[in-house]
Amino acid sequence: MRIALGLPSRVASASGEMMLQWISRADAGPFSSVVVTDRVVGQVLEPLSILAMAAGATKRIGLMTSVVVGPTRETTLLARQAATIDTLSGGRLTLGVGIGVRKNDYLASATDFHKRGESSANQYELLRKLWRGETLSADTGPIGPPAVRPDGPELLIGGYVPAIVERIAKWGDGYMAPGGGEPEAMLKTWQNILAAWKEHNRPGQPRWVGASYFALGPNAQEHASHYINHNYGYNPELAAKRLRTLPASREAVETAIKRQADMGVDEFILRPCAEDLDQMDRLAEVAAKVK
Repeated sequence: MRIALGLPSRVASASGEMMLQWISRADAGPFSSVVVTDRVVGQVLEPLSILAMAAGATKRIGLMTSVVVGPTRETTLLARQAATIDTLSGGRLTLGVGIGVRKNDYLASATDFHKRGESSANQYELLRKLWRGETLSADTGPIGPPAVRPDGPELLIGGYVPAIVERIAKWGDGYMAPGGGEPEAMLKTWQNILAAWKEHNRPGQPRWVGASYFALGPNAQEHASHYINHNYGYNPELAAKRLRTLPASREAVETAIKRQADMGVDEFILRPCAEDLDQMDRLAEVAAKVK
């Protein structure tokens, strides 16, 4: 199983120098991908802009979103942005997409929170068409650069709802499991995805990417509590759940990695709760031993 590193893109004070340090050191380390998250509301960095920077600053590491809140974005622009980053990086982009749970992201982007499921399904279908070079109508030509792969960048679909099973089988390349989900529920979803994949006669097997926050070092519990309560304080029950399952020691991180590997996860994202570079260094020591 591969270990991907979450970048501290939610930090409002993040600088270009800091991000480049994280990105370049990750590229030289044992990590498979660098990963960014997405929010509309908040003083946070825009994820595809970060990956554009990473495309030019790295040579080998994968570039991943986990996840872009798709329905809050205009689809032709999203298709162009993703295809451009994929082209510039030589095919290293994984576009993780989902619908999100925060109503204010939809309010801020003037999109319908209650129709986000339907909007996402329409968006996935259109993304595939645009990446294949198909036109929207007789009055338009191709939109965006030619894809590195025939169907465009790797598209992973994340979420909790049962409807994602069919969406993955139709348009996705795999499942991006939400961080903090119950292992039994995620495994059941994965089994349903495999069954739907076969029903749609999709070749090969879908990819499964899992995720978790982590904190390491002498101030691990403090970092974890501050970060989770800051980002999930709108839902105290969810914040408490995140803290209960968050690995905050080397042994706990190793246990979390083993659990994911035993379930069949292909790549496991670990997101730091602090922007200190020592979090990456401590995680690298663990990741270097993962087979």
